[in-house]
Amino acid sequence: MIGPDDVRAAARVLDGVAHRTPVVRSRTLGEHVFLKPENLQRVGAFKFRGAYNKIASLPSGAEVVAFSSGNHAQAVALASRLLGAHATILMPEDAPAAKVAATRGYGADVVTYDRYTGNREEIAAELAQEHGAEIVPPYDDPLIMAGQGTAALELVEDAGVVDTLVVPLGGGGLIAGCATIAKSLGVRRIVGVEPAAGDDWVRSFAAGERVEIDVPRTIADGLQTHAPGELTWKVAAGLVDDVVAVTDEQIVDAMRFAFERLKLVVEPSGAVGIAALREGLVEAPSAGIVISGGNVDAQRFSELIRDATIARS
Repeated sequence: MIGPDDVRAAARVLDGVAHRTPVVRSRTLGEHVFLKPENLQRVGAFKFRGAYNKIASLPSGAEVVAFSSGNHAQAVALASRLLGAHATILMPEDAPAAKVAATRGYGADVVTYDRYTGNREEIAAELAQEHGAEIVPPYDDPLIMAGQGTAALELVEDAGVVDTLVVPLGGGGLIAGCATIAKSLGVRRIVGVEPAAGDDWVRSFAAGERVEIDVPRTIADGLQTHAPGELTWKVAAGLVDDVVAVTDEQIVDAMRFAFERLKLVVEPSGAVGIAALREGLVEAPSAGIVISGGNVDAQRFSELIRDATIARS
């Protein structure tokens, strides 16, 4: 589906456009733990990498349609503005207000739907036909996967080869791209992390095939997928070594840790890798952890931390 050369080609497209986010270390997490904070990426998430790589392949002035709960929406909106395309984004009605506002702020038109009753793929297809547009999917596309994989390429180039790479897992675009390049560079083990309320990947790996679940209800809105992507599954099934799940409570603890000890604001979806390490679900002599994003507003962040503190007392 994709190979290491596709990720390297994406890196050339993104050079000078995407931020080369730093590698951050925390001795509290471990002497040989390296974090890739994509919350410091443009639009606050890794999604910019794949969106820009995909839209850069289209003719100038293209019409594009995307569907997303927030981070991919913002990424497509900004990439479209930078490349002279026009974006229409389908977003769930309960998407975080900050993500909806940012998407509109980048110049995209936003159309909303009910994520629990509507089929976003079908609605997006109708919008694309109406606008004569190209669909830019959130993960199920070779150029998207290759673009996301540049996060792992940079991590290994800057930190050296780690034993284990830990990656948040929703639709699978990030882990597919990261696993493709990381394994070729000598990383021994790839571990995906998803919310326990939405364990479609855990179930799929146990079954040896894609398993669909109901749309999960979890604070990790960026990981609320109901099944692995068709293309991402084909890549990840052969390269990912393990998938683990963390609870919403563990995710909030990881967010608090990142804020207090690393001085990083991380959204719930972005904190799952840190949560897995802190809970002992990932053990390795050295590890790289991709922090996928930081798009959580101050009110939501404080509410999550406060509610977790109250529940614990």
